[in-house]
Amino acid sequence: MPTRFRHAALVGKYQALGMRGVLQDIAQFLGRQGLEVSLEAETAHNTGMTDYPALTPEQLGQRCDLAVVVGGDGTMLGIARQLARFNLPLVGINQGRLGFITDLPIDQFEEALAPMIAGDYEEERRTMLEGGVWRDGRMIFEGIAMNDVVVSRGATASMVQLKIDIGDEFVANHRADGLIVGSPTGSTAYALSAGGPILHPGIAGWVLVPIAPHDLSNRPIVLPDIGEICIEIVAGRDASVSFDMQSLASLLHGDRIIVRRSAHQVRFLHPRGWSYYATLRGKLHWNAGL
Repeated sequence: MPTRFRHAALVGKYQALGMRGVLQDIAQFLGRQGLEVSLEAETAHNTGMTDYPALTPEQLGQRCDLAVVVGGDGTMLGIARQLARFNLPLVGINQGRLGFITDLPIDQFEEALAPMIAGDYEEERRTMLEGGVWRDGRMIFEGIAMNDVVVSRGATASMVQLKIDIGDEFVANHRADGLIVGSPTGSTAYALSAGGPILHPGIAGWVLVPIAPHDLSNRPIVLPDIGEICIEIVAGRDASVSFDMQSLASLLHGDRIIVRRSAHQVRFLHPRGWSYYATLRGKLHWNAGL
């Protein structure tokens, strides 16, 4: 059964105008609810807030039992990857634009957070991707992603040619501007704008979405999230790979990007009555004209 939280980590999009005042309001509210509050170190440093302990993400994961993230989905992605291995639940307060995974409106955070702190909430878990880049038999880069792994052509170069294997089986050659391997969470991000399908977060799958493919028959495909996906650079200059916001540029021919399901999951908490479909309706304007 859910229990009351005791120690909250507070993480904010410190670049946003007026964020210090917002974070102070939220920290004071959490304190009035009886929680000990610690700030993520970069948030504390860049806002100049000194009234609360400033801890690294690792320290937050070890000492806190709840993380409150204030900003947009990018802020949530950045901290969620770091806290997932500690099994720390996260609540998102939306100070951005779309807010698929930071779903509490900033002007309603008090009435939404108060019952959640007391243990009245709904929880969901999201899978992540992990992997790396292999060159000449050794790993030269590794990363973890909550949204997607994206292989892209160079900024001034023509398209790349990619060879895709899933497990031990050859699947396809793609000539395209790039390729997206997206999690269910990432299916509403870059993969969606590239024409991919939306995956419900309860589905144990990935989307594989070519970006502007040369052959129009190269279509998005939904895959089970078992085994490994191997993407080999066959041709093209200055290709790069990105695991969410972690990038490696100047991939060489023969480099292999290996992607698999991460052993860790992200825990999200939502107010009672939260609905994934309601989120889609609101963010994608599916109820327009009604």
